[in-house]
Amino acid sequence: MTDAESVTLKEWLDSELKAGKIRPSKSSISSPVMFVPKKDGSRRLVVDYRRLNNRTKKNVYPLPRPDDLMSKLRGAKIFTKLDLRWGYNNVRVKEGDEWKTAFCTKYGLFESLVMTFGLTNAPAAFQYFMNDLFQDLLDVYVIIYLDDILIFSKNEVEHEFHVHEVLHRLETAQLFCKGSKCEFHRTRVEYLGIIVSNQGFSLDKLKIQAVQEWPVPTTVKQVQSFLGFANFLRRFVANFSHMARPLHNLVKKETSWKWAEKEQAAFEGLKRAITEAPVLAHADPDKPYFLETDASGAALGSVLSQRQSDRRLHPIGFLSESFKGAEINYDTHDKELLAIIRSFEHWRIYLEATIEPVTVFTDHQNLEYWKESRTFNRRHARWHLLLADFNFRITYRPGKQSGKPDALSRRSDHADIPPDNQSMLPPTVFANIATIRPEKDIQREIEASLHLDESLDEILAHLQDESKAPPSVKKGFRDYEMEAGLLFYQGRILVPDVGSLKKDLLQIFHDSPLAGHPGQQRTLELLSRTYYWPGIRADVYIHVDSCKTCQRIKLPKAKLIHAQPLEVPSRPWQHISYDFITDLPKDGPYENVLMIVDSFTKYGLMIACSKKTKAPELVEIFLQHVWSSFGIPEKTVSDRGTVFNNKFLKALYQRLGIDPHFSSAYHPQSDGQTERLNPTLEHFLRAYASVNQNDWVKWLPMAQFAYNNAVHSSTGKSPFKALYGWEPALTPSNVPVNVPEAEDLANTMEKQWQEIASALRQSKDRMTRGKSTEIPLSFEVGEEAWLDARNVNLKTKSTKLTDRRLGPFKVTEKVSETAYRLELPVTMRIHNVFYIGLLSKVKKDETRKWESRPPPVTVDGEEEYIVEGIMDSRETKKGKWEYLVKWKGYGPEEIRKILEEKGP
Repeated sequence: MTDAESVTLKEWLDSELKAGKIRPSKSSISSPVMFVPKKDGSRRLVVDYRRLNNRTKKNVYPLPRPDDLMSKLRGAKIFTKLDLRWGYNNVRVKEGDEWKTAFCTKYGLFESLVMTFGLTNAPAAFQYFMNDLFQDLLDVYVIIYLDDILIFSKNEVEHEFHVHEVLHRLETAQLFCKGSKCEFHRTRVEYLGIIVSNQGFSLDKLKIQAVQEWPVPTTVKQVQSFLGFANFLRRFVANFSHMARPLHNLVKKETSWKWAEKEQAAFEGLKRAITEAPVLAHADPDKPYFLETDASGAALGSVLSQRQSDRRLHPIGFLSESFKGAEINYDTHDKELLAIIRSFEHWRIYLEATIEPVTVFTDHQNLEYWKESRTFNRRHARWHLLLADFNFRITYRPGKQSGKPDALSRRSDHADIPPDNQSMLPPTVFANIATIRPEKDIQREIEASLHLDESLDEILAHLQDESKAPPSVKKGFRDYEMEAGLLFYQGRILVPDVGSLKKDLLQIFHDSPLAGHPGQQRTLELLSRTYYWPGIRADVYIHVDSCKTCQRIKLPKAKLIHAQPLEVPSRPWQHISYDFITDLPKDGPYENVLMIVDSFTKYGLMIACSKKTKAPELVEIFLQHVWSSFGIPEKTVSDRGTVFNNKFLKALYQRLGIDPHFSSAYHPQSDGQTERLNPTLEHFLRAYASVNQNDWVKWLPMAQFAYNNAVHSSTGKSPFKALYGWEPALTPSNVPVNVPEAEDLANTMEKQWQEIASALRQSKDRMTRGKSTEIPLSFEVGEEAWLDARNVNLKTKSTKLTDRRLGPFKVTEKVSETAYRLELPVTMRIHNVFYIGLLSKVKKDETRKWESRPPPVTVDGEEEYIVEGIMDSRETKKGKWEYLVKWKGYGPEEIRKILEEKGP
């Protein structure tokens, strides 16, 4: 102990002895003392009572929740805050128990006669003491948290009486206040770290400044410190749990420290949300309440509001909670409903037994009819009982019209303003997706259109009064059921034959970038996961067969060179194969794509890389994308490229115990599965990349998703489901994705892997026995035909992403059994007679019209066309610029050079 500490200790002992708070002791036990610094730089002596506290029977008298205390200030306009002097020291230790409080110093052994800071039961005992003193005044015009007293009133006259009564009781009990910390007759005071005013609640500016200046955490302890501070202010922040999730994940015991962009964004987002926190209004029981709820995949959020004098909704409070345990696997309907349940439980003190019904806003339309539902499962029945004490009505409000809970923290004056639009996808990607009608909208139209399909009348009538039907009729309709306003057949939504519903769904599951123009069987499988209608297979086959984009970017099936089947592994990522797609148009630093395929699940990874990638960089890619997530494989298969067949890579593989295999020279089919994935990616990029072909990198994630979400013919399952055990959602939907509980998932995946291994063995047998046949073609004069683009010199940057077929062109003459003359555009300066092997049939669906080539516009006697894109440019020797132009509505065969014309 330093000299300064000795002086402080001596002064403190003398002062406490003189005040009669301590006395010399002969106790058989003692606790040590230590000094802690105060904010002003001085020292405070405290006793370390941890050993005593561990042996003390706990007093479980509850401390009030700060948010409950604040809820009592309804309609208050005038406030007085009192701070008791000496705090816990105002309570005496029970006679005979003083020896237990003994503490040892260099000047001797002492024991406390009054309750002191550090004793485990001190807060509970003091709160009981204060509540007992003001029992009849609590929540009427007094709230108390330990030694902090707040008196509140609606007007000055009442307040003067209230303050006088409180001070009289304190005087009678010989309790005194610290004048420097008391505030009398104020319209704005700071209480428990919150600014309380006649307008509502807001944050202390000093706390906001502390948050703004908070440094970036560098350790787990610093993250915990920040979360502890932020958690105190969570009632002011909408969707707090969702925003703070990356930081909460970082402090888990099983998580290694990694402060990356996600954590930095969460840290900055919380700081920004706290510093922009709104003023929370006082609840007024005479006004109706408005509750807005929302649920995401991981958390729920809600806002309780009331309409104030400006006729706008002002928030009373925010709620944000993470889903826990089985709640994470609830479907969308139940998560949205759980958000309502939790909100009513959280704000029960406001919402129970209200005169006016509470208006609940939700963007989940099916919840509007939940209260009137006649049949529900056990969970819903339990929730009905929980909500029986509340007077409320659920109102559907679309997201575009709704002030979302995460937007309400943006404005302090009112709560019904939506947030600014945020760019979540690159513009071109968004534009492609935006053309596809949202699945939620289609499901709402399905629900509204069921009664318009006469073929469903008998089914709907039976389900509405099922109890009176004889057993034979019930058996005939056993595959049908109604749920949330939708008709289901064998667990899939039945689509009525009304309007363009079927066409819209076919566009989602075939034409959209998230589907990726898959073939007939894969499109059928994607669509059939959720939807059904009679003749769905035929409609899918016709739609895919007549798709103009598919015909333009795919070549017809030719005589096959059979791929060499690989050895069948026993588990995911035991064997992998990989290959490069090279010489793509340069997009930033990238020209190549590394394709990696798991031989067991067929799960594929598509990674953009430079053509200068060497073996060490390749190892970094494998470490980041494969080994860190799936472990080190036992066997790899690749071609004999210089990067793959490198001494460095061979030495590393030998050190890691990996057995590398290489495909035969000039016979890449011995690495069949990656060779099969390569055209899948090229096919996707041809469908969606821009005309100048230099934006393909941003499409890779969607291409990877589309491939992994489609059923693989070898396994009978999508690679995603084979690896993870469940199917992902293609677009936002009202229908839940089935994510099993953990134990069921483990059992299902074990059985699933056995099925996959069996399917792979059967596929291997088919590959070794399979043969292909050729179908002879013929064309009639006047018929249209596609022309193979391989032998046509097109003015594009890369043939990899260029259309595989040109046209269609009109057949003008049958030159022979194996040759036809085509009507070509003037820009194609090639002979117009072609071998039949370069031609293929055009397939059209009469109900689905193709876009025709737009006619030119005549300006000043000259024909002009709309430019879709400038594909390339160069400066000529004469100083003029020459451009490669693609016309809107025309194929790559119509690309032409345009020379710059300078005006006078």
